[in-house]
Amino acid sequence: MPKMKSHRGAAKRFKVSPTGKVRRRRANANHLLEKKSGTRKRRLNSPALVAKEDAKKIKRVLGA
Repeated sequence: MPKMKSHRGAAKRFKVSPTGKVRRRRANANHLLEKKSGTRKRRLNSPALVAKEDAKKIKRVLGA
């Protein structure tokens, strides 16, 4: 039986950390940044963790 392919759309959006947690990019960090404070922009720059319930599904489509 051939290997399972990972979902390419999900692979571009999520990354599994060494401890097994799923990281994602935060929303609202693409445009209209002029009106947002520097503190807010820096906070949006750091990755967020995916909820435990969703992480299970995402790991399955990533093949991790």
